Amino acid sequence: MVTICSLKDDDIVGQIWRLQHVAYRLEAERIGFAEIPPLMDTFDTLKSCGESFYGWMEDGELLGALAVKAESPDSLTLTRMMVHPGHFRKGIADSLMKHVLNEYRNISLFIVSTGTLNAPATALYQKHGFRPVSAAEVAPGVELTTYHFHNVK
Repeated sequence: MVTICSLKDDDIVGQIWRLQHVAYRLEAERIGFAEIPPLMDTFDTLKSCGESFYGWMEDGELLGALAVKAESPDSLTLTRMMVHPGHFRKGIADSLMKHVLNEYRNISLFIVSTGTLNAPATALYQKHGFRPVSAAEVAPGVELTTYHFHNVK
């Protein structure tokens, strides 16, 4: 079930921190880049990041999360997407994505970036109508692709 995750709740922040370290380590291996920003977070930097988190909770355990941050009144950046590896291929990321796109249905532009070699993430974003708009090398041999989704109101 999708729920809003409060960064004022230390237990939730701890669960987000642990989840992102498990999930983003796999992405780091997949794209060959260990310095993915969420892996650099501490409990305190996560707590003060200013993002809104939506989580997939089962029996009080956070199994997936999607974070967003408003860039302007008409655009929203999806800043983090993570699912616990033990729960891949269960539709959690898809449910989180559907929830956020519906929750912010009045937003004109959604933006997300991911490692170009992160096939599961790129497939998810493209499935939901995101289209690549740019790619940039962020470290030697590591390319990041930015996707946009233009919401038709």
